[in-house]
Amino acid sequence: MSENNTPTQLVDRYGRQVTYVRMSITDRCDFRCVYCMDEEMTFMPREKLLTLEEIIFLLRAFCELGVEKVRITGGEPLVRRNVDWLFNELGQLKSSTSLKELTLTTNGSQLPKYATSMADAGVDRINISLDSLQAKKFKELTRIGELSTVLAGIEAAKQAGFKRIKLNAVIMKGRNDDEIIDLTQFAIDNDLDISYIEEMPLGQVSHDRHESFCSSDDVLAELQTKFELHQSTSTTGGPSRYYQVAGSTTKVGFISPHTHNFCESCNRVRVTTEGRLLLCLGQEHSVDLRDVIRSYPGDSERLKQAIIDSMQIKPEGHEFNLKEQPVIFRHMSVTGG
Repeated sequence: MSENNTPTQLVDRYGRQVTYVRMSITDRCDFRCVYCMDEEMTFMPREKLLTLEEIIFLLRAFCELGVEKVRITGGEPLVRRNVDWLFNELGQLKSSTSLKELTLTTNGSQLPKYATSMADAGVDRINISLDSLQAKKFKELTRIGELSTVLAGIEAAKQAGFKRIKLNAVIMKGRNDDEIIDLTQFAIDNDLDISYIEEMPLGQVSHDRHESFCSSDDVLAELQTKFELHQSTSTTGGPSRYYQVAGSTTKVGFISPHTHNFCESCNRVRVTTEGRLLLCLGQEHSVDLRDVIRSYPGDSERLKQAIIDSMQIKPEGHEFNLKEQPVIFRHMSVTGG
C-alpha cells in the first residue's frame, strides 16, 4: 500500500509487484554513445511519439494503480521541447496519486539550462551518465559530446538542490576500464554516488560487445585495490547493489544484468518513446498503450485495465547473451536508458 492507501494493483503471474515505471520521452539525443546508439541513427517520426499530454495521461494511470517511482529517460530527455512543462505536471502527481519519487536520467549536457527548473518541479534524484574524465576519450565514447559541458551540468545539478545525484558509468574493456578508480574518486570528491553498469546487448552497434564486456566483479575488484568498500543495504528502488565507501558519503552501485541477474525481484516496466509498454528490458513482450490512448481518448479506466492485463505477459526474466548477435534490435535510446 502507498501512503495515500492506493493499493498496488500491478502484480505479475510470479507475484512480483510493479511499483516503478521508466518512461522514455524521446529517442533523440545530442550524443551518440557507442554502447547506446549506432553512429547513423534513424529516429522515430515525431507523429509516432506520445505527446506530452499523452505521457501525463499515461503516467497518471500508472500512479493511480499504485506505482510509486517514475524515472524519465530518453535518448536525452532534456532535448524534448517543453520538457519543463512536462516535469511541472508530473511533479503534481505526488499530491494526488501514489507517486513518491520522480527521477531523471540524463547525459548532463542540458543541465546548465534545466537543473534548477527540474528541482523546482519536484524531481527528487538525478542520474548523470559519465563514462570518462578524459576529454579526448569522452568524445570517442560519445562521438560528439564535450566533457566540459557535462562537468558544467554536474555542477549545475549540485547547486540546484536535488536530494541525491548519482553518476552512471558503462565500463568497456579497452575503452575506459583504466578510469574505474578515477571515476569513483571524482564521485567522492564531489559528494556524489556512482553506479557501474554492465553493457547490455540492445541494438546493432559497431563494436564486439563480447570483447568489450567488463563485469561488475572485475570493476569491484579494481575498486577494492584503492578503496575500503562495505556492503550496504541501501536501495533506490532499482536494481543496483550498493557499497559504502569508507570515510565518505559516496555509495558505489553495480547494475549487473549478466553476472548478478536480478530478474526474480524485478519491480519495473518501461514505456518506449512511441508508447509501447515493455514488460522486460531484454524481451519483446509488450502492449501498445498508444493505440489504447488514441483509440479511446480520455478513457482512463480502459487504459488502466490494459496495464493491469499486461502483467500476465511479464516474463520471468531476460535472455541476454553477449556472444550472439542481439535478438533485441531496438537501441537503448528507444527503450529508455
